[in-house]
Amino acid sequence: MLAEERHRIILELLKERNVVKLQDICERTQCSESSGRRDLQLLEERGLLVRVHGGAKMKQPLQRELDVMGKSTQNTQEKESLGAKAASYIQDDDVIYLDAGTSTIAIIPYLSEDQHLTVVTNGVEHASLLADKNIRTFLLGGRLKNTTKAIIGVEAANDLKRFRFNKAFLGINGVHEKYGLTTPDPDEAEIKRTALERSEKGYVIADKSKFGYVSFVKVADVTDATIITSTLPASVAKQYSSQATIQEVIL
Repeated sequence: MLAEERHRIILELLKERNVVKLQDICERTQCSESSGRRDLQLLEERGLLVRVHGGAKMKQPLQRELDVMGKSTQNTQEKESLGAKAASYIQDDDVIYLDAGTSTIAIIPYLSEDQHLTVVTNGVEHASLLADKNIRTFLLGGRLKNTTKAIIGVEAANDLKRFRFNKAFLGINGVHEKYGLTTPDPDEAEIKRTALERSEKGYVIADKSKFGYVSFVKVADVTDATIITSTLPASVAKQYSSQATIQEVIL
């Protein structure tokens, strides 16, 4: 098989899986491990992937972020399950912060007026849905980010500092054992960081595709919040077990 054909197959595997093992590449392309490693090195030099121990992962631009519509079509069933898990930590009379984003909006269907909650959010759609359920809601003031429909900026951060929370629930773009919890937008990172600091307990909702990825701005260390995620591969779970508190949802 020609090298160009092997490269095409490797990139297709990465699109399907995000992470691919060298052994799988060799079996799929019928090449030796030395050839497989050489292919990965060449593709990394071209900026098409990132080599990791035993294989490679898809390269993720540090500042790229999908809009709300794009995010809402990804991993919908998984997000519903994670939302239900997150909601199970909420107790009657809690004051909570609910971050903007499609992961956190999945919590709202599991909340009710009977819980007597107070919710602060920077998500415009979140606030509307909470109001529809007759839940006491505060929407932060500030600049509206058109792509994610999140309220951000200095005004929002200052507004947020007025409050204290029993629990904060955040979405995140990257979870990495070394580089921590990361997101593409510095303004959104500041809001997330402030919410964590003002909460007795912080939760981050991150499906398994977020693990190993690094985005532009660090929000916190992985030890600073409980990570709610779907069932992780054993190797990934072991990698983070000594640092992070992880609650897995079996799907």
